[in-house]
Amino acid sequence: MKSILNILLCLSIAGIQAQNTLKGNVVETTTKKGLAFVNVYIPDLEKGTYTDEDGSFNLDRLPSGNYTLIVSALGYETLSLKATIPTNTSLTISLMPSAIEIEGIIISTPFHKLQSENVMKVEQESVRDLKSNGAITLAEGISNIAGVESISTGLSIGKPVIRGLSSNRVLVYTQGIRLENQQFGGEHGLGVNDAGIESVEVIKGPASLLYGSDALGGVLYLNPERFAQQNTSSADINANYTSNTKGYSTNVGYKQSNDRFKFLFRGSLTEHSDYKTKSYRVTNTRFREQDFKAGLGYQSQGVKTEFRYNVNNLKPGIPENIGEQSTRKSPLLPFQEVTNHVFSSKTKLFFDTSSLNINLGYVYNDRKEFEEHHHDEHEEHDEDHGHEEEHDEEHEEELHDDDILEAALHMKLKTINYDVKYNLPKLGKFETILGVQGMNQVNTNYGEETLIPNALTNDFGILGTSHIHFENLDVQLGARFDHRNIEINNSLNRNFNSFNGAIGFKTDIVKNVTGRVNLASGFRAPNLSELASDGTHEGANRYEIGNSNLKNEQNFQTDVSLEYKSQHLEFFVNGFYNAVNNYIFLAPSGTEIDNTPVYTYSQEDAKLYGGEFGFHLHPHPLDWLHVETSFETVTGKQTNGLFLPLIPANSLNNMVKVELNNEWLDKGYLFVNLKSVFKQNKVSNFEDATPSYNLLSAGLGGTFMCLKRELTITLAGNNLTNKTYISHLSRLKANGIFNMGRNINLGVSYNL
Repeated sequence: MKSILNILLCLSIAGIQAQNTLKGNVVETTTKKGLAFVNVYIPDLEKGTYTDEDGSFNLDRLPSGNYTLIVSALGYETLSLKATIPTNTSLTISLMPSAIEIEGIIISTPFHKLQSENVMKVEQESVRDLKSNGAITLAEGISNIAGVESISTGLSIGKPVIRGLSSNRVLVYTQGIRLENQQFGGEHGLGVNDAGIESVEVIKGPASLLYGSDALGGVLYLNPERFAQQNTSSADINANYTSNTKGYSTNVGYKQSNDRFKFLFRGSLTEHSDYKTKSYRVTNTRFREQDFKAGLGYQSQGVKTEFRYNVNNLKPGIPENIGEQSTRKSPLLPFQEVTNHVFSSKTKLFFDTSSLNINLGYVYNDRKEFEEHHHDEHEEHDEDHGHEEEHDEEHEEELHDDDILEAALHMKLKTINYDVKYNLPKLGKFETILGVQGMNQVNTNYGEETLIPNALTNDFGILGTSHIHFENLDVQLGARFDHRNIEINNSLNRNFNSFNGAIGFKTDIVKNVTGRVNLASGFRAPNLSELASDGTHEGANRYEIGNSNLKNEQNFQTDVSLEYKSQHLEFFVNGFYNAVNNYIFLAPSGTEIDNTPVYTYSQEDAKLYGGEFGFHLHPHPLDWLHVETSFETVTGKQTNGLFLPLIPANSLNNMVKVELNNEWLDKGYLFVNLKSVFKQNKVSNFEDATPSYNLLSAGLGGTFMCLKRELTITLAGNNLTNKTYISHLSRLKANGIFNMGRNINLGVSYNL
């Protein structure tokens, strides 16, 4: 591998071109007047600038090649165009006025950068918008995207669900690499803080062609914040207060860029007490999270590279029953302490008519779990004194000091992964990418308890995909082969192989109406827990026994989508049918071990079907008024007629939003939102039905100048009627524990 990279580096040096300049002018289509403060951005180079007062722009130090240029401005339709560098001509770009919001750049799929050009449908939301709606955590925020929900264990632990599929069936990417942090566990969270995350992209459907195993159900792609634009610097501080938990989150960041080098860093701290329902606080849902992100980039002579690092330390309590009522933030037993280190590097080599992407990553996950029975001497100490309530806080501190040395369950997961893709020269109507991906993963136990054994996992995949441009039709197709080897405790050795493909079509049926059809297969190899677990999961209160004879999950999904988009109305309908062979599920065996119910893993063919539809109206001349509605539904069944577990209930989301902009207020808004969740009675034979409920939310915010700097203030209220309800995807549902009650979230952001 090293020799191959050396050869490629030599080739890149041989193909170096003089650094080039791209100049142009952006004007309004109707008046032909220059537009100021328009963002002109080249995604492949992650390089951009803004137009001056006359609409002119200048991008220098550009390597030779063919690039996509994204031109965007508030109040105008986002434009994507091809630019060949070097060029001797100055570009003139016209933008059409539009009330539609600025279209974001899609990173998770190849070839094209705007969703309107993609053959595969991708949902994208900025983290800023998710937070402005009152989301406390990233896992809670993504549940506002149609077709996406979250399995929660309290407030700190949330797992993404895409069209009814979760756990290892949804692959999470961060910093351009796959995130591996024992994500199969029901009480394991994302392990990523929203500070330093710019946007979230969701691929709803099999993405094994691009990402391999574990992308059978879809991909959650987290885009880190961009570096500062060339020869600029910025700093900001952000704080949020949450009334329900008496909690807060705060972060500060700085970034700077010159002609060649760029860097950034961001640190954050979050603490929350037990969340409150209408009647009680849910004991031990408190948590503390520390996060630090840093990045270093360099670009010159046909090479663009960046290195990023993220360390996240999360200490969440594991809720069991309603007990102590307090607003302290130190978790009680049982609790976890999880430290996640993510190292990544992204390098792109530019040749005359092609390019090479090399992404490398290392993820080190250190997971500890502390349980009650390791501290009998402390409990006796409290009984002798007879003043348990008076010594609670001191007692908690003693437990924490001892627990650092006495974790009952302690696992370290170390993962090295690589992703190399070569963008071939464009051949007629064909754009083609060839690639290899792989992973080496080691799981090691250090605690006295062993739930998942020591194991070694090796992955290797090879892929090819092409985009074909016809006059009125775009076609994307590809194929991939994967091999996974899992060696457990030097005793069990399993190999899993899979061949997968995908084909998609996109066409403009009539003016403003776009149709997409995607057919794709995906697979997922059984994870370590499913193959070899043998122990008690404290958070789930069950004894789990693996099945070493499990086969690959293999699926085939059909997606159909129809979109209408005009200047003042957007409408979409998405439908899917997903057939999954050898679906793996956990079910009670009817027996007990140590007074704990035993659950075992089985397989059965299954099918999931449903979709989403919605509209967005911003009527003329009331362009400041937005009315949005979306509905999502999914049904999951085994071939034996039984329903699958943990399938989200149907829901309807209605929002009215008003945009407020004037001389002193920028990006101002006011919204009212009603989410209606319907009764979920299509449940598995070991689940209970969940009643329907309605949640009312509202908020406002905006940006204005304070001491010549931008100050942004947001205020959002969720569950304003203080409704007592239980989500079907709450793991506290079995104990009859309600979800969070009324909450007011205040956010402040200041550019230093």
